[in-house]
Amino acid sequence: MNATYLNELGLICALGNDCREVAAALLAGESVGMQVQSGWVPGRSLPVGTVKARLAAIPDKRHDTRNNRLLLAAATQIDPAIRAAIQRHGAARVAVVLGTSTSGIQETTQGIRHHSLHGQLPEGFHYSHQELANPAAFLAEHYELAGPAYVISTACTSSGRALQSARRLLDLGLCDAVLCGGVDSLCELTLNGFSALEAVSNERCNPFSANRKGINIGEGAALFLMTREPGRVALLGAGASSDAHHISAPEPEGRGAREAMRKALADARLQAGQIAYLNLHGTATLHNDAMESLAVSAEFPQGVPCSSTKPLSGHTLGAAGALEAAFCWLLLSEHNPDNRLPPQCWDGVADPQLPPLALVGENGPGLAVQGPRYLMSNSFAFGGNNVSLILGELSNLSGVPR
Repeated sequence: MNATYLNELGLICALGNDCREVAAALLAGESVGMQVQSGWVPGRSLPVGTVKARLAAIPDKRHDTRNNRLLLAAATQIDPAIRAAIQRHGAARVAVVLGTSTSGIQETTQGIRHHSLHGQLPEGFHYSHQELANPAAFLAEHYELAGPAYVISTACTSSGRALQSARRLLDLGLCDAVLCGGVDSLCELTLNGFSALEAVSNERCNPFSANRKGINIGEGAALFLMTREPGRVALLGAGASSDAHHISAPEPEGRGAREAMRKALADARLQAGQIAYLNLHGTATLHNDAMESLAVSAEFPQGVPCSSTKPLSGHTLGAAGALEAAFCWLLLSEHNPDNRLPPQCWDGVADPQLPPLALVGENGPGLAVQGPRYLMSNSFAFGGNNVSLILGELSNLSGVPR
């Protein structure tokens, strides 16, 4: 298998409006975008990870959703590189593979509310807003691409699988460049759904704590330009599993999660001890954190520096896999010259019923090991859907035969 490179990254989320802002806030363990808001769930005020940037409207009303506005904001950051790739390879050789779980469902919710009040749908309403494939169709039309364009929607692993699928397109020779990643926007449907599952916390989420009470929802977009052309950061490994344990609860022993991590390591031809940092799925729900603790402690018996970044960004659902891979990309980039790691933001009260993890912070490692840097990111989803990704630096690839 040829090495696959993540050459460029466009990024927007509650941590900031571009790579520089996100990296600074990520490494400082700060997020001004995590704010308590009312109006999403009746009778509740909840912390949510909100993008504060003013997002440009999209002239084509078929595609003018907040989801696509977030996607466009990310794409605009790397627009010159995208257009250069199209010029170099041709429109038919550039693909789009994205992950989402919300698409434009919030616009549909607003449209239905308008209809119930006024007896008609609002001006500019399009059924296409809610189509899961809409983000890929929008981006392909925006850049006049003729290559494969599709969306993967597997709940919280959607965009992790999108990166894996994008790499497969390159390996099969079906294209020469892929715009890949994920996007999800805040919407009433998901917030009320998770609230009905009693999975949403009234406080900032507290991963792996004995006091954890559930998730915070966030929004964001992460868009990579992936090619076979050498760059600083490569997607070295991807592993996926589907244990199908339950429609919403994870397999309690973490067998599917561990299988995804093991497959990613095998794909990258690395040993667990070579991973310098693990971005945990870490949703702060009782069952996910328990399962992931068991899986990580089993797969990394010597320990691995790790943290959950969801208290900073919120859980961005379908965008989470790509967003947290983007965080790893930032750690390997010029935005992190000191090789720092994102701190674990929690109350420090470890759950005595869980295996201890090497959480980054005051009592844990704060710097990545010197030498080769290989970083892993976990994403786990409803239905027992699990994905692990491994990113590494170009300078280290000579030791990893492809």
